[in-house]
Amino acid sequence: MKFFLISDNIDTLMGLRLVGIEGVVVHTRKDFLEVLQSKMRDSSIAIILVTTKLVDMCPDIISEIKLKQQKPLITEIPDRHGNSKIGETIDGYVSEAIGVKL
Repeated sequence: MKFFLISDNIDTLMGLRLVGIEGVVVHTRKDFLEVLQSKMRDSSIAIILVTTKLVDMCPDIISEIKLKQQKPLITEIPDRHGNSKIGETIDGYVSEAIGVKL
């Protein structure tokens, strides 16, 4: 089982290729949905990574897929322009788990 990336920018694609994750760059809703449908039929793909901007193009479809399909797992990832505070979120989990404010 493998990962596959659907990205809206080349930087994210190149970064994940460095760790062996293949993917494509798309810019339109139509192209995104075509690639997504194609990759969902590929039984060798266990996890599809999708950049936030693409998820924001069609949140209704992504939500429906996540609710109704077990495989593949669709995971939203921020790109380099994203404003995700994942580091702060992880710090919060660690602080709560060990009882120390980081």
